[in-house]
Amino acid sequence: MAAKKLNLRKRYELLTRGMGWETSYQKMDDVFPYDTFEGIKITDWDKWEDPFRLTMDAYWKFQAEKEKKLYAIIDSFAQNNGQTNLADASYLSAIKLFITGVTPLEYAAHHGFSHLGRHFRGEGARIACQMQAIDELRHAQTQIHTISHYNKHFTGLHNPFHQSDRVWYLSVPKSFGEDALTAGPFEFITSISFAFEYVLTNLLFVPFMSGAAYNGDMATTTFGFSAQSDESRHMTLGLEIIKFMVEQHEDNLPIIQRWIDKHFWRAYRVLALVSAMQDYMLTNTPMSWKEAWDIYFVENGGALFEDLGRYGLKMPKHHELATAEAEHLSHQVWSVFCALGNATGFHTFEPSEEKMAWLSEKYPNTFDKYYRPRFELWKRQKAEGTFEYLASLPQLCQVCQIPMIFTEVETDPMQISFRNTKYKGDNYHFCSDGCKDVFENEPEKYVQAWLPVHQIFQGNCGGATVPEVLEWYKFQPEDGGDYFDSLDYRRWQEWHGNAEAAKTGS
Repeated sequence: MAAKKLNLRKRYELLTRGMGWETSYQKMDDVFPYDTFEGIKITDWDKWEDPFRLTMDAYWKFQAEKEKKLYAIIDSFAQNNGQTNLADASYLSAIKLFITGVTPLEYAAHHGFSHLGRHFRGEGARIACQMQAIDELRHAQTQIHTISHYNKHFTGLHNPFHQSDRVWYLSVPKSFGEDALTAGPFEFITSISFAFEYVLTNLLFVPFMSGAAYNGDMATTTFGFSAQSDESRHMTLGLEIIKFMVEQHEDNLPIIQRWIDKHFWRAYRVLALVSAMQDYMLTNTPMSWKEAWDIYFVENGGALFEDLGRYGLKMPKHHELATAEAEHLSHQVWSVFCALGNATGFHTFEPSEEKMAWLSEKYPNTFDKYYRPRFELWKRQKAEGTFEYLASLPQLCQVCQIPMIFTEVETDPMQISFRNTKYKGDNYHFCSDGCKDVFENEPEKYVQAWLPVHQIFQGNCGGATVPEVLEWYKFQPEDGGDYFDSLDYRRWQEWHGNAEAAKTGS
């Protein structure tokens, strides 16, 4: 009689139960040294349940099918010169920021989950982390393959991973990834799988990939939605690990709440870059940053933490400030990029009249009052030939490493938000109460931060002058500056039959 075919649940149990063992000639704590020192108490690893229950044979089948579809679309896009069907070449500034800021984070997550796949002593959790490690590596690879097509036709895409380790604004996502990687395994998975993947990842992937479709970038749209099906699994891992830790022991709750508070704020500050991409870099924008924040954090996040309330978990600390900043965040970030556009690896530009009308509609309480005058002034100065980029280097926040550009949005939106604290005789500066709290909980960690501006002043970034620093970044002269003076703009105009504009840059 033929043996019955096992169902998915049984196959998953065979993969994740009974595959581990209690060591005899080595101590278990020596074999798994990392999953106890954080203070998290696990009484029964077999209580871990992965609702997806993926086995390796099922995983490879699903991913192979997705890869066939993805690469078929990428090849079709390239063969049909899909780059000429973009809404505008200025849209590529968002892609340049994505490949240098987000893709290295995917690889950092791969590195971290590979580590967890070895060092969690529970077999089920190890398998789940190994699956996610493969996913994260796949995401990095598909993003590189997709975006490499644009490197044939546009500037600024020639050396993203060299730049990721060096450029001033890329230290923001890099420091977040390294913060998680240098934590213990339970804090890492809380940071990446819960705070970033579950609570905030939809703010990156859903609006931005929809924006890619709105701007004719079907290659990016395809890898985005291919990755998003993996993200649903990652989000579930994040939620399940939080519930698992809380249910294992009551002493875990305050530790987990502190991690959620910290990594919500750290991840949110990384998304400040995404807010500028969403509102300003996309030629056609499906929704504003504020609309996305209201949907994916205020509504969805509020419902999530209402559900988690039965475990004793609360909304992340300073979430009210993040919601108040939604009216201002993208405008302030894009302003600093425009002011330092000679030191970016992408092109900056003042919003068009159509874009400013859209921003006025989406931000009726703030844009016309606080930000439109700034962009109109810069536009007039450029027309008159009097505009100058900032000649000085901005002060950076010690924790998030963003220039001190954020303001007291709840009291005076024109007043810079400035916090400081003293540690072992030295002063440290912060952009917000959130970053100050993170520092004061672990000062020994953040006093070691590699702050780009400090390093430039110390002569560790290629030299003392802007050209020397840009050469150290491997920025080419045509990579940055104003879009309408760029090689990308001239080439775009030639492609679309506007020879005169290509000559004059107008």
